[in-house]
Amino acid sequence: MCPTVTSHNECEAARHFQQQYKMKAGVLFFLSVLCHVNGGSELEVDLKKTKVYGPGLQPDQIVYPVRYFFIELYDIEGNRIQKSVGNSITVQIEGETSHGIYCRKWTQVLDRFDGSYIARYRTYQTCRDLTIHILYNNQHVAESPYKILHPVYSEDCYCPVGDIVKWQELAGCPSSYPQINQDLKNFHDVDFEIVLKEAIKRFNQAGSRSFCNYVIKDDKVYRKCYGQHVGFNMFMDNILHSLLRKMSIPDVEFIINLGDWPLVNPKLKPLIPIFSWCGSEDTADIVMPTYDITEATLEMMGRVSLDILSVQSNNDIPWEQKKSQAFWRGRDSRQERLDLITLARKHEHLINASLTNFFFFKDQEVEYGPKEKHISFFKFFDYKYQINIDGTVAAYRLPYLLGGSSVVLKQDSPYYEFFYNDLEPYVHFIPFKRDLSNLIEKIEWARTNDKKAQAIAQNGRQYVQENLMPKDVYCYHVTLLQEWSTRIKSKVDVREGMEFIPIKENEKRFGDCKCHRLNRHDEL
Repeated sequence: MCPTVTSHNECEAARHFQQQYKMKAGVLFFLSVLCHVNGGSELEVDLKKTKVYGPGLQPDQIVYPVRYFFIELYDIEGNRIQKSVGNSITVQIEGETSHGIYCRKWTQVLDRFDGSYIARYRTYQTCRDLTIHILYNNQHVAESPYKILHPVYSEDCYCPVGDIVKWQELAGCPSSYPQINQDLKNFHDVDFEIVLKEAIKRFNQAGSRSFCNYVIKDDKVYRKCYGQHVGFNMFMDNILHSLLRKMSIPDVEFIINLGDWPLVNPKLKPLIPIFSWCGSEDTADIVMPTYDITEATLEMMGRVSLDILSVQSNNDIPWEQKKSQAFWRGRDSRQERLDLITLARKHEHLINASLTNFFFFKDQEVEYGPKEKHISFFKFFDYKYQINIDGTVAAYRLPYLLGGSSVVLKQDSPYYEFFYNDLEPYVHFIPFKRDLSNLIEKIEWARTNDKKAQAIAQNGRQYVQENLMPKDVYCYHVTLLQEWSTRIKSKVDVREGMEFIPIKENEKRFGDCKCHRLNRHDEL
């Protein structure tokens, strides 16, 4: 077991030790928190009072691409510890395949630098006899070790737990969402024959809009797309396949807008139900989690580095040591972004802002450039204040900004994502006017009211932990599909010209998956 490290050299030695141990032991996969110079802590951590919670402790019940759980440290007096204890927290995960060899998995422990940690792991095979060890200075905390009695399946495994309602119960999803209720309130007894004809008439003129008509029939996905640019259908395909590997979905039909701008004019009748990633005050689209946060959830610990969990780590600069400036980087997708550059040049001590690309206003690059190189999103949080300005529509980076360790200054906007209506100004973010006319005033307020600004930052982060985790992204999709399926009166069937989109991992049903919920007859 890796010893506590207190210097960079010892840290490198520990990493080498871990690699050697992993190669020799084989069965045991071990990964500790990234090493810090402050190493072990002299804090008196109470092993039993320390809290461990989250869906990753019941990985046999619900499959997510990445399982995760939280660790909160408490001292012997029952007080929450508010600072990092470095690499003193470690997580070990043991498990075997049905063939008796170690199951492949990847584990990370993310330090949130406030006395709490996120442990996450991705399995690449079915793991049996899984045991999760959570340790502080090599001693078990809370109820560790956690022994999982049933098989733990990977994201690729086809192993539905039952119908959609059963999955919702197991996952602990909310019974409803106010945003879904608001979006669907005008739709009852929907005849999709009428809906589809009207959508094609309004939005398929000269390929001006891109959208897809989806049908889920007998737990199979079919679609037909309209428009010139339909490549974003892959995002809808991916989440539907992920859901269908986990549950049976009622037969349902819907249309999804593949563009940024919401489409539905509420004044035109009949009102067309269209799912969109972004809504606005003057449209009536049915909003769902954006392709960005959904894909980051599916590909976490894979081909994406920025996700809703990783952004909560890499914030090792204490609030007091952050720069008291507002920070922004982005492309030129809105006039207000150009205006921000002008404002930043007049108030360099308050705003650090630059454009990273010119696309919409190429002819103005001389005035508002030069463009700067992209920097790591994690470096944004070297600054206390994060500016969130719309792009073509809502800026899809807001969940990640809220999840970091800085306070968000958010532009007033008619655009919104699926969770915006939950947020409260001066509770989760600091608002400023759409034309930026009071942005300087709001930055100065934050500088003058440092403790209040810090509290708002913490509230925003807490909201993310409670409402925008992978579980929440899945729950929202599931609840929307379930509720929408009850609004359709026309028979759901595969339409002429639709393409069958097979679940790519389906062949693994005969491989390592070996789902215990499927009998041999079902598999054949």
